[in-house]
Amino acid sequence: MPSPASPAPALDTPALATTLDTAALDGPLLADLRATLEATDYTVDRVVAAMGATPHAALARNQTVPAERALDGRGDPLATVIRLWPLQRPVARTSVEAALPGLLEPLLRAGILTESGGSVTATVDLRPYATDDADFWVFSDLTPGLDGHVAPMRPDWVLGLSSASSTLAQLTVRRPVGSALDLGTGCGVQTLHLAAHAETLTATDVNFRALDLAAATLTLNGVNAELLDGSLYAPVRGRRFDLITTNPPYVMSPPRAGEARLAYRETGYAGDELMEHLVRHAVDHLNPDGTCQILGNWAHRAGQPWDERLAGWVAGTGLDAHVVQREVLEVPEYVELWLADAGLSGSPDYRHRYAEWLDYFAGLGIEAVGMGWLLLTRAGRDDPWLRLEDWPYAVEQPIAPAFAAEAGWISDSRLPDDALLSRAWTLTGDVVEETTGQPGAADPQHIVLRQQRGFRRAVDADTALAGVLGACDGDLPLGGLVDALAGLLDVEPSALRADVLPRFRTLVADGWFG
Repeated sequence: MPSPASPAPALDTPALATTLDTAALDGPLLADLRATLEATDYTVDRVVAAMGATPHAALARNQTVPAERALDGRGDPLATVIRLWPLQRPVARTSVEAALPGLLEPLLRAGILTESGGSVTATVDLRPYATDDADFWVFSDLTPGLDGHVAPMRPDWVLGLSSASSTLAQLTVRRPVGSALDLGTGCGVQTLHLAAHAETLTATDVNFRALDLAAATLTLNGVNAELLDGSLYAPVRGRRFDLITTNPPYVMSPPRAGEARLAYRETGYAGDELMEHLVRHAVDHLNPDGTCQILGNWAHRAGQPWDERLAGWVAGTGLDAHVVQREVLEVPEYVELWLADAGLSGSPDYRHRYAEWLDYFAGLGIEAVGMGWLLLTRAGRDDPWLRLEDWPYAVEQPIAPAFAAEAGWISDSRLPDDALLSRAWTLTGDVVEETTGQPGAADPQHIVLRQQRGFRRAVDADTALAGVLGACDGDLPLGGLVDALAGLLDVEPSALRADVLPRFRTLVADGWFG
Protein backbone atom coordinates (compact mmCIF):
# COMPACT_ATOMS: atom_id res chain seq x y z
CA MET A 1 0.00 0.00 0.00
CA PRO A 2 1.42 3.41 -0.88
CA SER A 3 1.89 6.02 1.76
CA PRO A 4 2.10 9.77 1.45
CA ALA A 5 5.56 11.13 0.89
CA SER A 6 4.63 13.50 3.69
CA PRO A 7 1.38 14.12 5.55
CA ALA A 8 -1.07 16.18 3.57
CA PRO A 9 -0.58 19.75 4.80
CA ALA A 10 -3.28 21.33 6.88
CA LEU A 11 -5.09 24.14 5.13
CA ASP A 12 -3.52 27.47 5.90
CA THR A 13 -6.41 29.80 5.11
CA PRO A 14 -5.59 33.51 5.28
CA ALA A 15 -8.01 35.89 6.95
CA LEU A 16 -10.44 37.19 4.35
CA ALA A 17 -12.74 40.17 4.24
CA THR A 18 -15.79 37.93 4.04
CA THR A 19 -16.56 34.49 5.41
CA LEU A 20 -19.63 32.32 5.33
CA ASP A 21 -21.90 32.33 8.33
CA THR A 22 -23.36 28.84 8.13
CA ALA A 23 -25.72 29.50 11.03
CA ALA A 24 -27.27 32.39 9.09
CA LEU A 25 -27.38 30.33 5.89
CA ASP A 26 -30.18 28.16 7.22
CA GLY A 27 -32.99 26.13 5.69
CA PRO A 28 -35.67 28.86 5.77
CA LEU A 29 -33.38 31.37 4.07
CA LEU A 30 -32.41 28.89 1.36
CA ALA A 31 -36.04 27.88 0.86
CA ASP A 32 -36.95 31.53 0.29
CA LEU A 33 -33.96 31.94 -2.04
CA ARG A 34 -35.01 28.90 -4.04
CA ALA A 35 -38.55 30.23 -4.45
CA THR A 36 -37.17 33.56 -5.65
CA LEU A 37 -34.76 31.92 -8.14
CA GLU A 38 -37.63 29.84 -9.50
CA ALA A 39 -39.82 32.91 -9.86
CA THR A 40 -36.97 34.74 -11.57
CA ASP A 41 -36.55 31.79 -13.94
CA TYR A 42 -32.83 31.68 -13.17
CA THR A 43 -32.12 28.53 -15.19
CA VAL A 44 -29.46 27.54 -17.70
CA ASP A 45 -31.81 27.87 -20.65
CA ARG A 46 -33.09 31.31 -19.61
CA VAL A 47 -29.58 32.61 -18.90
CA VAL A 48 -28.40 31.51 -22.35
CA ALA A 49 -31.48 33.08 -23.93
CA ALA A 50 -30.95 36.35 -22.05
CA MET A 51 -27.29 36.64 -23.09
CA GLY A 52 -27.38 34.95 -26.47
CA ALA A 53 -25.35 31.92 -27.47
CA THR A 54 -22.22 33.81 -28.52
CA PRO A 55 -21.88 35.90 -25.32
CA HIS A 56 -22.60 32.78 -23.27
CA ALA A 57 -19.77 30.97 -25.07
CA ALA A 58 -17.51 33.94 -24.32
CA LEU A 59 -18.44 33.70 -20.63
CA ALA A 60 -17.36 30.06 -20.69
CA ARG A 61 -13.96 31.43 -21.77
CA ASN A 62 -14.05 33.82 -18.76
CA GLN A 63 -14.94 36.88 -20.84
CA THR A 64 -17.87 38.96 -19.57
CA VAL A 65 -17.97 41.99 -21.90
CA PRO A 66 -20.18 40.40 -24.62
CA ALA A 67 -22.74 39.31 -22.02
CA GLU A 68 -22.71 42.73 -20.34
CA ARG A 69 -23.45 44.36 -23.68
CA ALA A 70 -26.24 41.88 -24.38
CA LEU A 71 -27.89 42.83 -21.06
CA ASP A 72 -27.37 46.57 -21.51
CA GLY A 73 -30.54 48.49 -20.71
CA ARG A 74 -32.23 45.58 -18.97
CA GLY A 75 -33.25 46.07 -15.34
CA ASP A 76 -35.44 43.01 -14.84
CA PRO A 77 -34.70 40.54 -11.99
CA LEU A 78 -33.11 37.93 -14.26
CA ALA A 79 -30.67 40.45 -15.72
CA THR A 80 -29.79 41.63 -12.20
CA VAL A 81 -29.12 38.09 -10.95
CA ILE A 82 -26.97 37.33 -14.01
CA ARG A 83 -24.88 40.47 -13.40
CA LEU A 84 -24.56 39.60 -9.72
CA TRP A 85 -23.41 36.01 -10.07
CA PRO A 86 -22.23 34.75 -13.50
CA LEU A 87 -20.76 38.16 -14.45
CA GLN A 88 -19.54 38.95 -10.90
CA ARG A 89 -20.30 42.65 -11.34
CA PRO A 90 -21.27 45.24 -8.70
CA VAL A 91 -25.02 45.90 -8.79
CA ALA A 92 -26.93 48.82 -7.27
CA ARG A 93 -28.52 47.95 -3.94
CA THR A 94 -31.95 49.02 -5.17
CA SER A 95 -31.72 46.60 -8.11
CA VAL A 96 -30.75 43.69 -5.85
CA GLU A 97 -33.60 44.50 -3.44
CA ALA A 98 -36.01 44.40 -6.37
CA ALA A 99 -34.61 41.15 -7.76
CA LEU A 100 -34.28 39.39 -4.38
CA PRO A 101 -37.10 40.86 -2.30
CA GLY A 102 -36.57 40.39 1.42
CA LEU A 103 -33.35 38.46 0.87
CA LEU A 104 -30.64 41.08 0.62
CA GLU A 105 -30.03 41.60 4.34
CA PRO A 106 -30.10 37.86 5.18
CA LEU A 107 -27.67 37.12 2.32
CA LEU A 108 -25.38 39.93 3.51
CA ARG A 109 -25.41 38.47 7.03
CA ALA A 110 -24.70 35.00 5.70
CA GLY A 111 -21.68 36.24 3.72
CA ILE A 112 -23.10 35.34 0.32
CA LEU A 113 -23.17 39.02 -0.70
CA THR A 114 -21.31 42.10 0.45
CA GLU A 115 -22.10 45.82 0.15
CA SER A 116 -19.92 48.86 -0.38
CA GLY A 117 -20.91 52.39 -1.36
CA GLY A 118 -24.44 51.48 -2.33
CA SER A 119 -23.34 48.60 -4.59
CA VAL A 120 -23.71 44.90 -3.88
CA THR A 121 -21.31 42.22 -5.07
CA ALA A 122 -21.24 38.46 -4.66
CA THR A 123 -18.64 36.84 -2.43
CA VAL A 124 -19.49 33.33 -3.63
CA ASP A 125 -20.96 32.12 -6.90
CA LEU A 126 -24.49 30.82 -7.34
CA ARG A 127 -24.91 29.27 -10.76
CA PRO A 128 -27.84 27.47 -12.42
CA TYR A 129 -27.21 23.86 -13.41
CA ALA A 130 -29.40 21.50 -15.42
CA THR A 131 -29.68 17.76 -15.88
CA ASP A 132 -32.05 15.92 -18.21
CA ASP A 133 -34.65 15.80 -15.44
CA ALA A 134 -34.23 18.86 -13.25
CA ASP A 135 -32.89 22.38 -12.77
CA PHE A 136 -30.54 23.05 -9.85
CA TRP A 137 -28.40 25.86 -8.40
CA VAL A 138 -24.84 25.36 -7.21
CA PHE A 139 -22.83 27.40 -4.71
CA SER A 140 -19.07 27.62 -5.19
CA ASP A 141 -16.32 30.19 -5.01
CA LEU A 142 -16.19 32.97 -7.59
CA THR A 143 -14.55 32.26 -10.93
CA PRO A 144 -10.94 33.49 -10.90
CA GLY A 145 -9.46 35.08 -13.99
CA LEU A 146 -12.54 36.77 -15.40
CA ASP A 147 -11.58 39.20 -18.16
CA GLY A 148 -7.89 38.43 -17.71
CA HIS A 149 -7.78 39.51 -14.06
CA VAL A 150 -5.07 37.58 -12.23
CA ALA A 151 -5.45 37.01 -8.51
CA PRO A 152 -4.14 34.25 -6.25
CA MET A 153 -6.71 31.74 -5.07
CA ARG A 154 -7.26 31.05 -1.40
CA PRO A 155 -5.99 27.58 -0.44
CA ASP A 156 -9.51 26.41 0.44
CA TRP A 157 -11.02 27.78 -2.81
CA VAL A 158 -13.96 25.63 -3.94
CA LEU A 159 -14.25 24.76 -7.62
CA GLY A 160 -17.68 25.20 -9.17
CA LEU A 161 -19.18 23.74 -12.31
CA SER A 162 -16.41 22.63 -14.65
CA SER A 163 -15.57 20.32 -17.52
CA ALA A 164 -14.26 17.84 -14.97
CA SER A 165 -17.53 17.76 -13.03
CA SER A 166 -19.48 17.36 -16.28
CA THR A 167 -17.24 14.51 -17.41
CA LEU A 168 -17.61 12.64 -14.13
CA ALA A 169 -21.38 13.09 -14.26
CA GLN A 170 -21.46 11.69 -17.79
CA LEU A 171 -19.48 8.56 -16.96
CA THR A 172 -21.16 7.72 -13.63
CA VAL A 173 -23.52 4.74 -13.87
CA ARG A 174 -27.09 5.85 -13.10
CA ARG A 175 -28.76 2.61 -12.05
CA PRO A 176 -30.80 2.71 -8.79
CA VAL A 177 -28.62 1.95 -5.75
CA GLY A 178 -29.15 1.74 -2.03
CA SER A 179 -26.11 3.79 -1.01
CA ALA A 180 -23.76 6.17 -2.79
CA LEU A 181 -20.59 7.98 -1.76
CA ASP A 182 -19.40 11.24 -3.34
CA LEU A 183 -15.76 11.22 -2.23
CA GLY A 184 -14.33 14.74 -2.34
CA THR A 185 -17.65 16.42 -2.98
CA GLY A 186 -16.39 19.98 -3.50
CA CYS A 187 -19.43 22.15 -4.26
CA GLY A 188 -21.74 19.10 -4.15
CA VAL A 189 -22.70 18.81 -7.81
CA GLN A 190 -22.12 15.03 -8.03
CA THR A 191 -24.33 14.49 -4.98
CA LEU A 192 -27.13 16.33 -6.80
CA HIS A 193 -26.88 13.74 -9.57
CA LEU A 194 -26.68 10.82 -7.13
CA ALA A 195 -29.83 11.97 -5.34
CA ALA A 196 -31.89 10.94 -8.37
CA HIS A 197 -31.01 7.24 -8.06
CA ALA A 198 -29.52 6.55 -4.60
CA GLU A 199 -31.56 5.91 -1.46
CA THR A 200 -28.89 7.22 0.92
CA LEU A 201 -26.17 9.74 0.16
CA THR A 202 -22.82 10.36 1.82
CA ALA A 203 -20.46 13.14 0.72
CA THR A 204 -16.99 13.81 2.08
CA ASP A 205 -14.31 16.45 1.77
CA VAL A 206 -11.14 17.47 3.57
CA ASN A 207 -11.96 21.15 2.95
CA PHE A 208 -14.32 22.69 5.52
CA ARG A 209 -15.26 25.51 3.14
CA ALA A 210 -16.24 22.95 0.51
CA LEU A 211 -18.47 21.17 3.02
CA ASP A 212 -20.14 24.49 3.91
CA LEU A 213 -20.84 25.32 0.27
CA ALA A 214 -21.92 21.76 -0.51
CA ALA A 215 -24.33 21.87 2.43
CA ALA A 216 -25.79 25.12 1.07
CA THR A 217 -26.06 23.62 -2.44
CA LEU A 218 -27.83 20.52 -1.22
CA THR A 219 -30.20 22.36 1.11
CA LEU A 220 -31.06 24.88 -1.60
CA ASN A 221 -32.04 22.00 -3.89
CA GLY A 222 -33.91 19.96 -1.27
CA VAL A 223 -31.38 17.12 -1.15
CA ASN A 224 -30.58 15.32 2.10
CA ALA A 225 -27.07 13.90 2.45
CA GLU A 226 -24.64 12.94 5.18
CA LEU A 227 -21.65 15.31 4.98
CA LEU A 228 -18.40 14.12 6.54
CA ASP A 229 -15.03 15.79 7.01
CA GLY A 230 -11.89 13.87 6.23
CA SER A 231 -9.39 12.67 3.67
CA LEU A 232 -10.07 9.94 1.09
CA TYR A 233 -11.67 6.86 2.67
CA ALA A 234 -10.93 7.85 6.29
CA PRO A 235 -14.39 9.34 7.04
CA VAL A 236 -16.11 6.11 5.92
CA ARG A 237 -13.73 3.56 7.42
CA GLY A 238 -15.51 0.23 7.84
CA ARG A 239 -18.44 1.20 5.60
CA ARG A 240 -19.41 -0.08 2.14
CA PHE A 241 -21.40 1.46 -0.68
CA ASP A 242 -23.10 0.40 -3.90
CA LEU A 243 -21.57 3.30 -5.82
CA ILE A 244 -18.55 5.53 -5.23
CA THR A 245 -17.86 8.47 -7.49
CA THR A 246 -14.90 10.79 -7.19
CA ASN A 247 -12.99 13.53 -8.96
CA PRO A 248 -10.17 13.67 -6.40
CA PRO A 249 -7.41 16.29 -6.05
CA TYR A 250 -5.16 14.37 -8.42
CA VAL A 251 -2.82 17.12 -9.66
CA MET A 252 0.82 16.13 -9.24
CA SER A 253 2.60 19.24 -8.00
CA PRO A 254 5.81 19.90 -6.07
CA PRO A 255 5.58 20.88 -2.41
CA ARG A 256 6.63 24.42 -1.47
CA ALA A 257 7.85 25.18 2.03
CA GLY A 258 5.54 27.57 3.85
CA GLU A 259 2.89 27.57 1.13
CA ALA A 260 -0.44 25.82 1.55
CA ARG A 261 -1.64 23.72 -1.35
CA LEU A 262 -4.81 24.36 -3.31
CA ALA A 263 -7.12 21.90 -1.60
CA TYR A 264 -9.40 21.34 -4.60
CA ARG A 265 -6.59 19.89 -6.73
CA GLU A 266 -3.51 18.98 -4.65
CA THR A 267 -2.48 16.85 -1.68
CA GLY A 268 0.71 15.82 0.10
CA TYR A 269 0.93 12.56 -1.85
CA ALA A 270 3.90 12.19 -4.17
CA GLY A 271 3.20 11.75 -7.88
CA ASP A 272 0.09 9.65 -8.45
CA GLU A 273 0.13 7.86 -5.08
CA LEU A 274 -3.27 9.34 -4.22
CA MET A 275 -4.78 7.68 -7.29
CA GLU A 276 -3.10 4.40 -6.38
CA HIS A 277 -4.53 4.59 -2.86
CA LEU A 278 -8.04 5.17 -4.18
CA VAL A 279 -7.79 2.19 -6.53
CA ARG A 280 -6.19 -0.27 -4.10
CA HIS A 281 -8.67 0.45 -1.30
CA ALA A 282 -11.87 0.78 -3.29
CA VAL A 283 -12.64 -2.90 -2.69
CA ASP A 284 -12.74 -2.25 1.07
CA HIS A 285 -15.67 0.13 0.58
CA LEU A 286 -17.77 -1.57 -2.09
CA ASN A 287 -20.75 -3.85 -1.61
CA PRO A 288 -21.01 -6.93 -3.88
CA ASP A 289 -21.61 -5.70 -7.47
CA GLY A 290 -20.73 -2.18 -6.31
CA THR A 291 -18.80 0.18 -8.56
CA CYS A 292 -16.22 2.90 -8.01
CA GLN A 293 -15.76 5.50 -10.75
CA ILE A 294 -12.77 7.81 -10.74
CA LEU A 295 -11.73 10.72 -12.93
CA GLY A 296 -8.01 11.28 -12.59
CA ASN A 297 -4.39 11.44 -13.74
CA TRP A 298 -1.55 8.94 -13.60
CA ALA A 299 2.16 9.04 -14.24
CA HIS A 300 4.00 7.56 -17.18
CA ARG A 301 7.28 6.56 -15.58
CA ALA A 302 10.53 5.81 -17.35
CA GLY A 303 11.05 2.11 -18.04
CA GLN A 304 7.49 0.91 -17.32
CA PRO A 305 4.39 1.02 -19.53
CA TRP A 306 1.57 3.01 -17.93
CA ASP A 307 -0.94 0.19 -18.28
CA GLU A 308 1.41 -2.23 -16.56
CA ARG A 309 1.72 0.16 -13.60
CA LEU A 310 -2.01 0.62 -13.23
CA ALA A 311 -2.67 -3.10 -13.63
CA GLY A 312 -0.40 -3.52 -10.60
CA TRP A 313 -2.68 -1.23 -8.59
CA VAL A 314 -5.64 -3.50 -9.27
CA ALA A 315 -3.79 -6.79 -8.85
CA GLY A 316 -4.97 -8.73 -5.83
CA THR A 317 -8.08 -6.63 -5.22
CA GLY A 318 -10.43 -9.05 -7.00
CA LEU A 319 -12.06 -6.13 -8.80
CA ASP A 320 -12.98 -5.94 -12.45
CA ALA A 321 -11.28 -2.86 -13.86
CA HIS A 322 -11.70 -0.80 -16.99
CA VAL A 323 -9.20 2.05 -17.34
CA VAL A 324 -9.63 4.42 -20.27
CA GLN A 325 -6.76 6.78 -21.04
CA ARG A 326 -8.35 9.71 -22.86
CA GLU A 327 -5.34 11.98 -23.21
CA VAL A 328 -1.59 12.05 -22.62
CA LEU A 329 0.28 15.27 -21.85
CA GLU A 330 4.02 15.73 -22.02
CA VAL A 331 5.44 17.08 -18.78
CA PRO A 332 5.83 20.69 -20.02
CA GLU A 333 2.22 20.70 -21.26
CA TYR A 334 1.04 19.42 -17.89
CA VAL A 335 3.07 22.03 -15.98
CA GLU A 336 1.75 24.87 -18.15
CA LEU A 337 -1.84 23.69 -17.73
CA TRP A 338 -1.78 23.71 -13.95
CA LEU A 339 0.34 26.84 -13.50
CA ALA A 340 -2.23 28.67 -15.63
CA ASP A 341 -5.07 27.07 -13.63
CA ALA A 342 -3.57 28.54 -10.45
CA GLY A 343 -3.47 32.00 -12.02
CA LEU A 344 0.32 32.09 -12.15
CA SER A 345 0.77 32.86 -15.85
CA GLY A 346 2.66 36.10 -16.11
CA SER A 347 3.57 36.17 -12.41
CA PRO A 348 7.11 37.38 -11.50
CA ASP A 349 8.23 33.93 -10.35
CA TYR A 350 6.58 31.98 -13.19
CA ARG A 351 9.87 30.76 -14.68
CA HIS A 352 11.14 29.70 -11.25
CA ARG A 353 7.94 27.76 -10.51
CA TYR A 354 8.02 26.14 -13.94
CA ALA A 355 11.57 24.92 -13.22
CA GLU A 356 10.47 23.58 -9.80
CA TRP A 357 7.77 21.49 -11.45
CA LEU A 358 10.17 20.14 -14.06
CA ASP A 359 12.66 19.17 -11.35
CA TYR A 360 9.91 17.48 -9.36
CA PHE A 361 8.80 15.32 -12.29
CA ALA A 362 12.39 14.48 -13.22
CA GLY A 363 13.07 13.37 -9.67
CA LEU A 364 10.09 11.00 -9.78
CA GLY A 365 11.03 9.66 -13.21
CA ILE A 366 7.77 10.92 -14.73
CA GLU A 367 7.99 11.34 -18.50
CA ALA A 368 4.33 12.13 -19.27
CA VAL A 369 0.91 12.19 -17.60
CA GLY A 370 -2.14 10.16 -18.60
CA MET A 371 -5.63 11.53 -18.02
CA GLY A 372 -8.82 9.52 -18.05
CA TRP A 373 -11.45 7.35 -16.43
CA LEU A 374 -11.45 4.32 -14.13
CA LEU A 375 -14.35 1.94 -13.56
CA LEU A 376 -13.82 -0.58 -10.73
CA THR A 377 -16.47 -3.23 -10.06
CA ARG A 378 -16.70 -5.75 -7.25
CA ALA A 379 -18.15 -8.38 -9.58
CA GLY A 380 -17.02 -11.38 -7.51
CA ARG A 381 -15.37 -13.19 -10.42
CA ASP A 382 -12.79 -15.89 -9.74
CA ASP A 383 -10.89 -14.48 -12.70
CA PRO A 384 -11.39 -10.69 -12.63
CA TRP A 385 -11.72 -8.86 -15.94
CA LEU A 386 -9.10 -6.21 -16.64
CA ARG A 387 -8.95 -3.80 -19.55
CA LEU A 388 -6.58 -0.84 -19.84
CA GLU A 389 -6.73 1.05 -23.11
CA ASP A 390 -5.81 4.22 -24.90
CA TRP A 391 -9.05 5.56 -26.31
CA PRO A 392 -8.72 9.23 -27.36
CA TYR A 393 -11.49 8.89 -29.93
CA ALA A 394 -14.97 10.41 -29.85
CA VAL A 395 -17.47 8.53 -27.69
CA GLU A 396 -21.19 8.91 -27.12
CA GLN A 397 -21.98 11.11 -24.13
CA PRO A 398 -23.10 10.29 -21.62
CA ILE A 399 -20.91 7.18 -21.73
CA ALA A 400 -22.45 5.86 -18.50
CA PRO A 401 -24.92 3.45 -20.20
CA ALA A 402 -22.00 1.63 -21.83
CA PHE A 403 -20.24 1.30 -18.48
CA ALA A 404 -23.48 0.12 -16.86
CA ALA A 405 -23.95 -2.67 -19.41
CA GLU A 406 -20.34 -3.79 -19.36
CA ALA A 407 -20.60 -6.36 -16.56
CA GLY A 408 -23.31 -8.26 -18.46
CA TRP A 409 -21.31 -8.13 -21.68
CA ILE A 410 -18.27 -9.57 -19.93
CA SER A 411 -20.29 -12.43 -18.42
CA ASP A 412 -21.76 -13.28 -21.84
CA SER A 413 -18.35 -13.19 -23.47
CA ARG A 414 -17.13 -15.86 -21.03
CA LEU A 415 -19.86 -18.39 -21.83
CA PRO A 416 -18.61 -21.87 -22.76
CA ASP A 417 -18.30 -22.51 -26.48
CA ASP A 418 -21.44 -24.64 -26.62
CA ALA A 419 -23.51 -21.95 -24.86
CA LEU A 420 -22.11 -19.26 -27.12
CA LEU A 421 -22.87 -21.30 -30.23
CA SER A 422 -26.37 -22.30 -29.16
CA ARG A 423 -27.56 -18.70 -28.60
CA ALA A 424 -29.25 -16.67 -31.32
CA TRP A 425 -27.47 -13.31 -31.23
CA THR A 426 -28.80 -9.98 -32.50
CA LEU A 427 -26.41 -7.31 -33.70
CA THR A 428 -27.32 -3.95 -32.18
CA GLY A 429 -29.13 -1.57 -34.49
CA ASP A 430 -26.46 1.13 -34.30
CA VAL A 431 -23.83 -0.92 -36.15
CA VAL A 432 -23.07 0.25 -39.67
CA GLU A 433 -20.90 -1.31 -42.35
CA GLU A 434 -18.29 0.62 -44.30
CA THR A 435 -16.56 -0.86 -47.35
CA THR A 436 -13.63 0.34 -49.41
CA GLY A 437 -12.20 -0.98 -52.63
CA GLN A 438 -11.29 -0.27 -56.22
CA PRO A 439 -14.08 1.14 -58.40
CA GLY A 440 -15.77 -1.62 -60.36
CA ALA A 441 -14.20 -4.44 -58.31
CA ALA A 442 -16.44 -7.41 -57.54
CA ASP A 443 -15.49 -7.50 -53.86
CA PRO A 444 -14.41 -4.78 -51.40
CA GLN A 445 -10.81 -4.70 -50.19
CA HIS A 446 -11.83 -3.79 -46.65
CA ILE A 447 -14.99 -4.21 -44.58
CA VAL A 448 -15.24 -2.16 -41.41
CA LEU A 449 -18.14 -2.50 -38.99
CA ARG A 450 -18.58 0.46 -36.67
CA GLN A 451 -20.71 1.15 -33.59
CA GLN A 452 -22.52 4.48 -33.53
CA ARG A 453 -23.17 4.41 -29.78
CA GLY A 454 -21.16 3.87 -26.60
CA PHE A 455 -17.44 3.76 -27.25
CA ARG A 456 -18.08 3.71 -31.02
CA ARG A 457 -15.63 0.90 -31.58
CA ALA A 458 -14.83 -0.47 -35.02
CA VAL A 459 -13.67 -3.85 -36.28
CA ASP A 460 -11.88 -4.62 -39.52
CA ALA A 461 -13.81 -7.73 -40.61
CA ASP A 462 -12.82 -10.35 -43.13
CA THR A 463 -15.43 -12.15 -45.22
CA ALA A 464 -16.05 -14.80 -42.56
CA LEU A 465 -16.62 -12.43 -39.64
CA ALA A 466 -18.62 -9.96 -41.72
CA GLY A 467 -20.81 -12.79 -42.97
CA VAL A 468 -21.51 -14.08 -39.47
CA LEU A 469 -22.25 -10.63 -38.05
CA GLY A 470 -24.46 -9.71 -40.97
CA ALA A 471 -26.61 -12.77 -40.28
CA CYS A 472 -26.97 -12.13 -36.51
CA ASP A 473 -30.62 -11.09 -36.51
CA GLY A 474 -31.82 -13.25 -33.61
CA ASP A 475 -33.37 -16.00 -35.74
CA LEU A 476 -30.68 -18.70 -35.85
CA PRO A 477 -28.12 -19.82 -33.27
CA LEU A 478 -24.52 -18.78 -33.86
CA GLY A 479 -23.41 -22.37 -34.48
CA GLY A 480 -25.89 -22.77 -37.32
CA LEU A 481 -24.78 -19.48 -38.89
CA VAL A 482 -21.11 -20.46 -38.78
CA ASP A 483 -21.76 -23.91 -40.22
CA ALA A 484 -23.91 -22.48 -43.03
CA LEU A 485 -21.23 -19.93 -43.86
CA ALA A 486 -18.59 -22.69 -43.86
CA GLY A 487 -20.56 -24.43 -46.60
CA LEU A 488 -20.71 -21.25 -48.67
CA LEU A 489 -17.00 -20.62 -48.24
CA ASP A 490 -16.12 -24.29 -48.76
CA VAL A 491 -14.16 -24.59 -45.50
CA GLU A 492 -14.36 -27.02 -42.60
CA PRO A 493 -16.97 -25.91 -40.02
CA SER A 494 -14.61 -26.73 -37.14
CA ALA A 495 -11.87 -24.57 -38.65
CA LEU A 496 -14.27 -21.65 -39.17
CA ARG A 497 -15.54 -21.94 -35.60
CA ALA A 498 -11.97 -21.87 -34.28
CA ASP A 499 -11.31 -18.76 -36.37
CA VAL A 500 -14.50 -16.83 -35.63
CA LEU A 501 -15.27 -17.62 -31.98
CA PRO A 502 -12.36 -15.75 -30.31
CA ARG A 503 -13.14 -12.62 -32.30
CA PHE A 504 -16.85 -13.01 -31.64
CA ARG A 505 -16.18 -13.17 -27.89
CA THR A 506 -14.31 -9.88 -28.05
CA LEU A 507 -17.26 -8.25 -29.78
CA VAL A 508 -19.66 -9.64 -27.17
CA ALA A 509 -17.51 -8.07 -24.44
CA ASP A 510 -17.62 -4.78 -26.34
CA GLY A 511 -21.42 -4.69 -26.48
CA TRP A 512 -22.08 -5.41 -30.14
CA PHE A 513 -25.15 -7.53 -29.43
CA GLY A 514 -28.54 -6.70 -27.96
